[in-house]
Amino acid sequence: MSLQVGPCEPWPVELCCETGEQDPADVERWTRVASTILWHMSGMRYGPCPVTVRPCSRACLDTAGPISFQAVTGAPTGGWVPYIDAGGVWRNASLCGCRRSSCSCSELSELHLPGPVYDVQEVNESGHVLAPGLEYRVDAPGRLVRLGGEQWPRCQEMSEPAGAPGTLTVTYRWGLDLDAAAIAAVSELACHFLKGCSGGGSCGCRANRNVTRVQRQGVEMERQDVTLLYAAGLTGLPVVDTWLMAVNPHRLRSSSRVYSPDLPRPRVTTWP
Repeated sequence: MSLQVGPCEPWPVELCCETGEQDPADVERWTRVASTILWHMSGMRYGPCPVTVRPCSRACLDTAGPISFQAVTGAPTGGWVPYIDAGGVWRNASLCGCRRSSCSCSELSELHLPGPVYDVQEVNESGHVLAPGLEYRVDAPGRLVRLGGEQWPRCQEMSEPAGAPGTLTVTYRWGLDLDAAAIAAVSELACHFLKGCSGGGSCGCRANRNVTRVQRQGVEMERQDVTLLYAAGLTGLPVVDTWLMAVNPHRLRSSSRVYSPDLPRPRVTTWP
């Protein structure tokens, strides 16, 4: 996956504050700011974003015979890993090969898609768009399974453009769905920023005063030190903080990931 520094687009909002006199550019700007902040504070997992990848297949070598000393030490095609097939026979699999499903009677042809996978929009194999449900399906976590007895290609022409003969591209959206709670949270934060916009031209969240306690004529007022909230990963806004504590109680900076040589990462074109 390419480096992503924020959500691919502003989150949908249902603003509860009055924006009739606000500049539409300010509303769009601070909605994007609120979306970016909550995207980071929630662990960079929300808001499905489209991405097109050119994945590598994980093909097993079931044609390799029962395990032997020569196969392990002298294979000219690379390293080997012994495994037990469905019939209980020891076999050798290539280091770049796939693992047999523990509950499948036959070998599954799978591709790994970094996730969480929200949906698959298109699978293009050599210019032919495959039919979802008939020619492929998605199994958790991020396994693109070939159906109909077909196999994913073991390699592809990476130097050719997408859709050319011998290529395979997958366009899908990754990330968690923005439910009603997420929309309520980003709406509250966007309104908080927009309240700082005034006719004088100032905009955004106004600077917090350094004074936390005021006493005058027998009346004492004490304000909360918001810097303590910021240090705890909170904002002081009830809906926002309740949502953050529900979806990211341990304040993870990003979702957990597993890196393995058995799961080759797909190639992603970033430019042009």
